[in-house]
Amino acid sequence: MPQSLQSSASNQESELRARVFEAVKAYSQYKFAPKEFIEGETYVPVSGKVFDETEIVNLVDASLDFWLTTGRFAAEFEKRFAEWIGVKHCLLVNSGSSANLLALTALTSPKLGDKRLKAGDEVITVAAGFPTTVNPIFQNQLVPVFVDIQLPSYEIDVSQLESALSERSRAIMIAHTLGNAFDIDAVMAFAQKHDLWVIEDNCDAVGTTYRQRKTGTFGHLSTVSFYPAHHMTMGEGGAVLTSDSRLKKIVESFRDWGRDCWCPPGVDNTCGKRYEWQLGELPTGYDHKYTYSHIGYNLKMTDMQAAVGVAQLDKLPIFIEKRKQNFEFLYSHLQDLQDVLLLPESTPNSESSWFGFLLSVKENASFSRNQLVQHLETNRIGTRLLFAGNLTRQPAYKGLSYRVVGDLKNTDWAMKNSFWLGLYPHLTEDILKYVVGVIKNFCSEKLG
Repeated sequence: MPQSLQSSASNQESELRARVFEAVKAYSQYKFAPKEFIEGETYVPVSGKVFDETEIVNLVDASLDFWLTTGRFAAEFEKRFAEWIGVKHCLLVNSGSSANLLALTALTSPKLGDKRLKAGDEVITVAAGFPTTVNPIFQNQLVPVFVDIQLPSYEIDVSQLESALSERSRAIMIAHTLGNAFDIDAVMAFAQKHDLWVIEDNCDAVGTTYRQRKTGTFGHLSTVSFYPAHHMTMGEGGAVLTSDSRLKKIVESFRDWGRDCWCPPGVDNTCGKRYEWQLGELPTGYDHKYTYSHIGYNLKMTDMQAAVGVAQLDKLPIFIEKRKQNFEFLYSHLQDLQDVLLLPESTPNSESSWFGFLLSVKENASFSRNQLVQHLETNRIGTRLLFAGNLTRQPAYKGLSYRVVGDLKNTDWAMKNSFWLGLYPHLTEDILKYVVGVIKNFCSEKLG
């Protein structure tokens, strides 16, 4: 096609796209216009996606390309998010749960030699958490070693780490619960002393800092979730983060069918010797794009999801600041109830980007956690428990092989007494005032 005709076609495409985007903006502003908050009628959710027309325009922009797998938006997001959080590599996947699976599975790679995890090896974790932090341990035929938490941080009790150690200990995989950092100094010192891998589940803690450094940058690997409940969203989605280029290639292989080739979709011969490799018992020159070094999965993200993420990334600093403000509002307005409610505390040396506001009903209160939660729900205020409570008491784990350190006393206590309220950016001061009022009225009535 002559250059003049190519230019004309390109101009026409740009004009058509611009018309589509203007229509999408108008539709978005109409469809998702803010709604009035009515106390006792409008439901106050614990979490939710916060967006405007930018995300929807990006979504349509990606769909107009009809490039349905990983593409230009994913490449942009991976580069920008890695730079923002402070690591070399960001690998997008289809969920935070998949990110956890890939991060741990990567450590089983034969490419790690004597450092690889093998069936029967032990991974230290906590019992008070979300299942997909622990499930990959079982799924890889490894053995979780459950330790207790401390109160009121609800983070790993680092005093139990030495008791958790055995000759089979190979790794630590724990989350920064509800956005509060665990004691990173203690965990990393223990891991270095005993030559253990560390995986940070950072799904709840994007933007949290420890000694002025973002969580998700301390472990050998870390994970993030972009589910709508989290700090930013792509609908579904997640990422594995690392600054270790060897681990990056292994995670990428497990994510992309287990292949040995690292070419991105639509690209061939990045290594420059596609038909010159000799691996395994394959004939020399077997196509590297069809050579597999791991028993892998297909856990890639679509470019349409990544397009939403690119728009969300621009808003992320505002989201984080708003969560911090909401936390401070609830904390300051509930302090006078500390005789019956245990308020959350950040780990020393950290500044938390809180996922939720964690409360526990004290033993001396004249009411139970369940009574308070039911009262809040009756008044259209959403609540959640501390995830699975004590994982060892969940039916899914009955009969499985694991070790427990101590009696998990604090974990059981939190399972019985703790719950959390939302902090996500959509919650205004008027909404939070209503939440505080409902809690205070309930406590006042119960205390007589």
